Amino acid sequence: MKTKTETSAAMFPPAKLPAAKIFGVGGAGVRLLDAVNGEDFAGAGFVAVNTDAASLAASSAALKIHLETRLLRGLGTGGDPERGRAIAEEQFATLKTACEGTDVIFIVAGLGGGAGSGITPVLARAAKETGALVLAFVTLPFACEGNRRQQQARQSLEQLKSVADGVICLPCQKTFKLIDENTSVLDTFRITGELLVEGVRGVWRLLTRPGLIQIHFDDLCALVRDRHSESAFASVEASGPARSREVVEKLLNHPLLDEGRALGESDAVLVSIMGGKDLTMNEVGRVMEQIGRHCERAQVIMGATVDETMKARLSVTVIAAKQNSTAPPAELLASPADTTEPSAVRGSAWSTSRCVPPASPLEQREQGLTRPSSGRGRKAASRMRQAQLPLAIISKGRFDKSEPTIHKGEDLDIPTYIRRGVALN
Repeated sequence: MKTKTETSAAMFPPAKLPAAKIFGVGGAGVRLLDAVNGEDFAGAGFVAVNTDAASLAASSAALKIHLETRLLRGLGTGGDPERGRAIAEEQFATLKTACEGTDVIFIVAGLGGGAGSGITPVLARAAKETGALVLAFVTLPFACEGNRRQQQARQSLEQLKSVADGVICLPCQKTFKLIDENTSVLDTFRITGELLVEGVRGVWRLLTRPGLIQIHFDDLCALVRDRHSESAFASVEASGPARSREVVEKLLNHPLLDEGRALGESDAVLVSIMGGKDLTMNEVGRVMEQIGRHCERAQVIMGATVDETMKARLSVTVIAAKQNSTAPPAELLASPADTTEPSAVRGSAWSTSRCVPPASPLEQREQGLTRPSSGRGRKAASRMRQAQLPLAIISKGRFDKSEPTIHKGEDLDIPTYIRRGVALN
C-alpha cells in the first residue's frame, strides 16, 4: 500500500529545475534583492551589484560585485547613468563571469538613478552572451522625482528592452491608485517594492512549483525569448466560495493592468494560479475562461499549483507582455549630450550653426543667394557684409547635466544673443 507521500510524488514527479540567479542592481535593486532572498526562492543564487560599498555591505546576497574605479573615487555615479554604464562596460568580463552556468537570470532594479539606469542594460547584455534567458523587473520613478530622473529611466528602459528577453515594468506613479492620502512615504515605497517582488515570485512559481498543470522552462523560453517586450503584471488573492469570480474581478479592475486594458493589448500572457488542496479544476477553468475572453489574440501560458498552506484561498498572478511594434523615438535612445535643441542642452557645447540667425533679404542679395530687382534707375548700394565673430563654445563642466533654468518659456542657460537671434559684429 502506497503512503500519502508516495502517492503525491507519483502525481507530481520532480522536474529538473533550471539554474537561476537573481541580480539586484543599484541601491533600489539591492534593497529589493533582500526582500526576494527568502524561502520562496530556495535554489536560486543571489548577486548584488552596485557602486556603493555601504549598500553592498548591508546586503545579504551571497555574491557581491562592487564596481569601482579611479573615475568614481568612491563617490558612486552621482546620479549619472553614463558613469554607471562606463564602469559596467569596463568590468563587463566580471559581470559575464557572474552570469555563466545559469539558465535564467532575473534582474531587479530601480531606473532613474546612475547605477540602476547605467549598469542594468550592460548586465542584461552580458547575461544574454552566456545564453541565459534574461528577465528584468524594474521600477520607473514617481513624477515628483523630477523630469531628469524620468528621462534617464525611459532611456535606460528602451536600452534594456533591446537586449533583455522580457522586461516587467512598474511605473511607481501607478502605486497612487493603491494608496490613500494618509499613506506615508515609507509605506508607499514598501508597497511598490512588494508589487515588484510579486512579479518575480509569480514567474518563479511557474518554473519551480510542481502542480496540477506544470509549466516547463522550455515553454517559458519559447514564449518570451527574443521578444524584447515590455510587460504589465498584477497579483490578486481571494477566499471563500466565490473566490474564482472574485479574483477575476480584482484582476480586471487592477490599476497595474490599466483596469484590464493591458490584457486586450497583450501578445503573450502568463498566468500563475495557486490554491490549497481544495483547489478544483472547475475553478481553474473558470478563471482561465474569463481571462481568455479579454486577451483573445494573445498566446497564453498557464500553471496551476497546489500549496497546502493556502487552504480556502486562491491566488492568481498575471503577466501581460506586449511586443514593441515600432522603433523607440530617437530622443529616448540618444544620450542627453547628443541633443541639439536649446531647451534640452546638456552636452559639452551648443551647435555653432544655431548661433547664426537667418540672413536678411539684403544680406542674401549681397551674398549672391537671390537676384536683385530689375527695376530701372535703381543702383545697388555697396555695403559691407556683416560677419560672425569666431566665439569659442565652452562646456558647462560639472553642470553639464543639470536641469535648465526656465523662465517664461525661455531657457536662461542659453546666452541672450542666441535666444534672440542677435548677430554679433
